[in-house]
Amino acid sequence: MNKYRTKTLGELNITNVGEEVKLSGWIQKIRNLGAMIFIDLRDEFGITQIVIENKEQFIDIMQDLTTESCIMVDGEVVERANKNLKIPTGEIEVKAKKIEILGKCKNVLPFEVNSLEQNNVREDLRLEYRFLDLRNEHLHNNILLRSKIIKELRLRMDELGFTEIQTPILANSSPEGARDFLVPSRLHPGEFYALPQAPQQFKQLLMVSGFNKYYQIAPCFRDEDPRADRAPGEFYQLDFEMSFATQEDVLEVIEKVIPPVFSKFTNWTVDQAPFVKIPYREAMEKYGIDKPDLRNPLIINDATKLFENTEFNAFKDKTIKVIAVPNMGEQPRKFFDNMSEYAQEELGAKGLAWVKISEDNTLTGGISKFIDETTKIELEKLTDAKEGYALFFIADEFKTAQKIAGGVRIELGKRLDLIEKDTYRFCFIVDFPMYELSDEGTIDFNHNPFSMPQGGMEALENQDPLEILAYQYDLVCNGYEMASGAVRNHDPELMVKAFEIAGYTRKDVEERFGALFNAFQYGTPPHAGAAPGLDRMIMLIANEENLRQVIAFPKNKKARDLLMRAPSRVEEKQLRDVHIKLLEELDEK
Repeated sequence: MNKYRTKTLGELNITNVGEEVKLSGWIQKIRNLGAMIFIDLRDEFGITQIVIENKEQFIDIMQDLTTESCIMVDGEVVERANKNLKIPTGEIEVKAKKIEILGKCKNVLPFEVNSLEQNNVREDLRLEYRFLDLRNEHLHNNILLRSKIIKELRLRMDELGFTEIQTPILANSSPEGARDFLVPSRLHPGEFYALPQAPQQFKQLLMVSGFNKYYQIAPCFRDEDPRADRAPGEFYQLDFEMSFATQEDVLEVIEKVIPPVFSKFTNWTVDQAPFVKIPYREAMEKYGIDKPDLRNPLIINDATKLFENTEFNAFKDKTIKVIAVPNMGEQPRKFFDNMSEYAQEELGAKGLAWVKISEDNTLTGGISKFIDETTKIELEKLTDAKEGYALFFIADEFKTAQKIAGGVRIELGKRLDLIEKDTYRFCFIVDFPMYELSDEGTIDFNHNPFSMPQGGMEALENQDPLEILAYQYDLVCNGYEMASGAVRNHDPELMVKAFEIAGYTRKDVEERFGALFNAFQYGTPPHAGAAPGLDRMIMLIANEENLRQVIAFPKNKKARDLLMRAPSRVEEKQLRDVHIKLLEELDEK
């Protein structure tokens, strides 16, 4: 028999009346009604009301009973006079015969644990006392949900014949697009491990090793600036790879795994396979972003050609993007002014031009005087706009106009309440460019450097690098990138050529990716894979807007762990052991 309890606090009901029970949990609330005292006792499974009828019996212990103290109660289950049918245990209460304090809580809490106002508590304070924050029912259930989702993902991957294999945490530096976290070596002075940004090279080596299908719930480490949808420092993903696989094979696995997991843990509508496939360039043209929220019905159109001969200075020699929005006839001028202010202050736009199509099919307001009848007709054909519509225009350099239009589309969807409710909309973004121009004007990898270029060696040797497409793909859900993947470049000579275009030499490839390059000389099978982000998946299913709400011990917006006080200074001896001297010490000398 359990020393501390015979029942959990969520399982007692009317059928248990008359039983002697032992319960343990945390005091959520104490109500002293004079003749009797009531205690709401809480654990992970529910709440049970404890009643103290003989106050004299417990007079010595009552002064030490505070909310959030952990106690054990022996007592008898009795029927409640005033039932609470909103909770499973609401028909009974336990008449206390003995109470023991297992862990006393301070009289003054930094915040109320289960208050409805908890979200109004300063977040850094909640993170500093995360062990208390996690007692909150909502947050606690998010972490339990996380556990259930991981278990379900493992079950589905096992059913599809994947083998779970763990890959190293102390690894080598890799060009994954972010800064590495470096770990100095004590045994090898001046040399460093890197925490893996992803298990990329290891999972490819597993394919060379003859494993058919690999997966793991993989921790990944990237020294990136934090965002609401990106945890600073570390995150988890469902990483998987398949031998003898094409792009379609990988997308099929995602379609078999992701929708059922979403459906199991939500009552929202979930898109089912097959998901729509959108080429990268089409996504950028229609949505201004490579992770479009398909719940938003608004589409971006390119109207540059329609304004080639315009006399409107703001549009001259610019890329012109236009968004047509229905049912705007009753919107006041203030709405348009506010949208223009948002575009300038939040998106960096020079302005946001607009017109309305009135009931008599004429253009009014905004820049209507700069649009002639011919251009108006062409705009209506381009956008399917008609009476009651408003047209919003963005004019700028091509990439800037595209990006700003994407932000305007998103904001219009929010302000006009156009976003489809209680729905998960999925799509695949495919045909990513293999390369892009860096800020310095050099050729760089656009996405994953280990991807197979479409067209193989012929494309690498004969095409403009910026026109080469790759077998790369993303899964997008409700405006969030939820997975990335690619068909891998498994040919060593193709690999060298691909890296040479991005400015690496054969020697760079052999030194930086020596294990992979060497392994590819020994009969490498074609292989492909992907990695759905676990934290974002749980955030979406839990209907949260911040990843910190689904991570047990997250870092704050400045990448600090306020609970464990990391990062922190270390002792001089620890630095000497790993052959490190701080720059500030050198500067002092």
